[in-house]
Amino acid sequence: MVEISDTFHRHIDYLRISVTDRCNLRCIYCMPSEGVKNLPHSDVLRYEEIVTVAQAAAAIGINKLRLTGGEPLVRLGLTDLIKMLSKIKGIDDIALTTNGTLLKQYASALKDAGLKRVNVSLDSLKKDRYQYITRKGKLDEAMDGIEAAKEIGLDPVKINMVVIRGINDDEVTDFAHLSIEKGWHIRFIEPMPFVDNMTFSFLPISEILERLKIFGPLEPFLSSKGNGPAKYFKFAGSTGTIGFISPLSDCFCSSCNRLRLTVDGMLRPCLMSDRELDLKPVLRNGGTLNDIKLSLLHAVEAKPERHKLVEGQSQKGRAMCQLGG
Repeated sequence: MVEISDTFHRHIDYLRISVTDRCNLRCIYCMPSEGVKNLPHSDVLRYEEIVTVAQAAAAIGINKLRLTGGEPLVRLGLTDLIKMLSKIKGIDDIALTTNGTLLKQYASALKDAGLKRVNVSLDSLKKDRYQYITRKGKLDEAMDGIEAAKEIGLDPVKINMVVIRGINDDEVTDFAHLSIEKGWHIRFIEPMPFVDNMTFSFLPISEILERLKIFGPLEPFLSSKGNGPAKYFKFAGSTGTIGFISPLSDCFCSSCNRLRLTVDGMLRPCLMSDRELDLKPVLRNGGTLNDIKLSLLHAVEAKPERHKLVEGQSQKGRAMCQLGG
């Protein structure tokens, strides 16, 4: 098996692919209330182009893919893309990050196409608050999507909660209790600073841990399914898990294993850096699979050692919804 490492000896085996910049919600930490200007269709990678990039990625040792957006389920024919990706030799895992509101409609077809599992963004268990955070979402639709994914076997269904002080942080214990009561897999996430979203105050993981002590001690849990930076734990006797993703209070850059492909064909070595490598000229001007492999290797070489959030530097070029997280 081919393996590739960056200049800081991190093994790179994971590609996140944004399939659309469009979304049916307008989450307050992700997108301006008026939305963002959508890309022209001509700038958006075709599914065949995404598959070509994934083939090149597999050839250099990347074996895990995650499809993101915007909201990936608003792009027509997503199951067709998943079918094509699932046939690529060397790709072992295809996952999806979604807000869940369309998941009930598509869960069965996604599973049949080759999708292995889903992460669902869910920032409140209260209808009014969920609508406030998403600006237009309906909590019942997201909950129905979660249940549909579980029933169809897209395991594990992970629930991503972005914790914002003064907005939803009082629900941390409610979410954690679901890992005990219903076996949910909860991940608490510190919001990343993007464009104008940092009028919000994040809740550090250390403070969340203090609040969770009412349930007893957390035991470390080694997850067999997961490609990201989360650290996992569980309460004694619980079938669910608690994960923490802490880009601000506990930098995880030393274990970063990923590249990102944006919807308009930019290879992004680091989420929090504006540095990008444009693949479209290679894809659309007769470039070979080897040319794309070389571009991927250049992106791996360009990965910085870490982000500069602690020093006050943040990504300025795009909103989170345009990068897929």
